[in-house]
Amino acid sequence: MAVVSNLDLIRRVALFAMLTPEQAKSLAGSVGKKRFKRGECIVTQGGHSDSLFILLTGRARVLITDNQGREVILATLRSGDCVGEMSIIDEEPHSATVSAELPCDVLVLEREDFSRCLKENAAIADAVMRGLVRRLRNATQKIGSLALMGVYGRVANVLLEAAVPNERGERMTREKISRQDLAKMVGASREMVSRVMKHFEEQGFIETLDSGVLRVIERRVEPR
Repeated sequence: MAVVSNLDLIRRVALFAMLTPEQAKSLAGSVGKKRFKRGECIVTQGGHSDSLFILLTGRARVLITDNQGREVILATLRSGDCVGEMSIIDEEPHSATVSAELPCDVLVLEREDFSRCLKENAAIADAVMRGLVRRLRNATQKIGSLALMGVYGRVANVLLEAAVPNERGERMTREKISRQDLAKMVGASREMVSRVMKHFEEQGFIETLDSGVLRVIERRVEPR
């Protein structure tokens, strides 16, 4: 099996696409590689780290936990997504836990080197800023959903966001979503989410395929 160099890995990351060849070569000597097993935490809510993590492969989930151990899933991260940039920028503890939902290979960049990248390349600083704004907008939308929508509307929103068009134009979720995970995404009990999903299936809003993924039919759902 061919060994992939750090420089080759950097060239695969969209965030570093704006680097000049000289900058990319310089950065290649500063990054490390690490693998996280399924269920292992990349960063922990309330903890500190001095590194930026960039997902190369796998899938991770962002979640927050209250003092009673209840969890809310905020987002799912995939290849190219960054972890830990907020804490590097403001030097505050991590606001959420990011754990590997599948085994993840990541690039690791220390605070000093990341800060140097931001100073030397305005395009990277712009990309990081846009990524943070996107997360803020998503968080604002999620807060609004939790505050203003009933469970039916919140579940419908999550399913519509998770579904992407296939080659036939059908909206399909990328992977199977468990009822438990859905409950954590919408802030409801598993039992309530199961009732909502059964109702959606009966009304023809969703269809569960043999693989476990969902076909989502985009139709208006009245708030309940």
